[in-house]
Amino acid sequence: MVSAPAPTARPGAQDSLPPPSSLWNDLLGEDERARLAHGRFARRSGFGKRPAVVVIDAQNYMLGPIGDEPYEYVSSCGEVGRAGARQIARLLDAAREAGAPVFYTRFELARDGSDMGAYRRKRDLVESEGWCLEDSFGAAIADVVAPKDGDIVMVKKKPSGFVGTPLLGLLIDRGVDTVIVVGGSTSNCVRATAVDAVSLNFRVVVPADCVFDRVGISHRVALFDLDRQYGDVMWCDEVIAALREGPTA
Repeated sequence: MVSAPAPTARPGAQDSLPPPSSLWNDLLGEDERARLAHGRFARRSGFGKRPAVVVIDAQNYMLGPIGDEPYEYVSSCGEVGRAGARQIARLLDAAREAGAPVFYTRFELARDGSDMGAYRRKRDLVESEGWCLEDSFGAAIADVVAPKDGDIVMVKKKPSGFVGTPLLGLLIDRGVDTVIVVGGSTSNCVRATAVDAVSLNFRVVVPADCVFDRVGISHRVALFDLDRQYGDVMWCDEVIAALREGPTA
């Protein structure tokens, strides 16, 4: 039977949550579901002993009101992104209380586009203070998820938070075995970071309501792929509960 689409608002009490698969089940045919079940995809990898949160590009350029003055946020995810950021803020509070380290990435480009690399073949340079230009308002991390003392912020130039940054070494130094990936966008930088994390043998958790995208179907398909092959897609409330319960592995 086809599951109902996921609600747009945050689910209520944890015991009343629909499964995250409600986000993508209606995109699959019966034969596809049978093939996945027969192939034993999407088993749970679970939490390890030492989780960390990696906040991907929760910046003003991703969250600003589309078309508003004084800046034009041409890469914004709109209200979907702002709702996700509010959920991220809740999760970060729980992570810090549990002693889990928090890392942020900021996607930031030179104002002349000289460090865009291959990205410039797919996207024009946008000369706006609401985009991810160096030292612009758009490149700053949004206030709702602002870093706190002890958090680490790093600049990246590529989709994955691991490429060209010290993230891997910092995770190893802190004994991290589980990476909780939040932020945006789901189908781009979140997905790239999650795939690299599992490729490096970390457990991966993606809270579905703590990630966001500009395109709804891209968000849903990316979460399906991540849950099928790379990590556990959960709800924010479930991840918070796991952080509070402590290690299970």
